[in-house]
Amino acid sequence: MPATSKAQQKAAGAALSAKRGDTKKSELKGASKEMYESMSEKQLEEFAETKRKGLPEKKSDS
Repeated sequence: MPATSKAQQKAAGAALSAKRGDTKKSELKGASKEMYESMSEKQLEEFAETKRKGLPEKKSDS
């Protein structure tokens, strides 16, 4: 499932980095911390590899 916004894609990338041990889990905040705890590495890869072109900065509420 691809990310629906640039912010979501970036958060998934940060969570994936922590899952792989490249960054510390304690450095995660907000959405990336929640993603780290609730998603598998494969799910995070799918979100993080989404192309950013054409994505909105943030997901709209509607």
